[in-house]
Amino acid sequence: MPKNTQEASATKTFRRTTMDSITLLQEAIKARAKAYIPYSRFGVGAALLDQDGQVHHGCNIENAAYSVTNCAERTALFSAMAQGHKRGTFKALAVVGDTELPITPCGACRQVIVELCEPDMKIILGNMKGDIRETTVRELLPGAFGPDELKQGQAPE
Repeated sequence: MPKNTQEASATKTFRRTTMDSITLLQEAIKARAKAYIPYSRFGVGAALLDQDGQVHHGCNIENAAYSVTNCAERTALFSAMAQGHKRGTFKALAVVGDTELPITPCGACRQVIVELCEPDMKIILGNMKGDIRETTVRELLPGAFGPDELKQGQAPE
């Protein structure tokens, strides 16, 4: 029996999730196994699906200078971009961690996701117990500051 309303919602969402989401989340679990986490021991994996059906893995990579640590979500996105994929061509992103409820991206990752992904792109959040929550980029960071806002604020030529 779920412990709280949030957990009940996660469990309910799990039952309605499509096989494609579960498969992408399994890819995120594979990516999590690659995490370099000597300090926190908190592994996170991400799997980014591009328009060609290719999956790009990302994992968190820690550094003794904590501020230069990179999260799994950004690792997956940056890797795909470095391989030549373009902003806005991604179809879904799954993220998984060993958390009580499905993990959610940090603020820095949410900002990068807004920058590189379409607002309605599916985001699949999971944990190692099999709980899943699906959302969108827009729902992750409502009122986001993105590329369109920079165009509006540019000085006239």
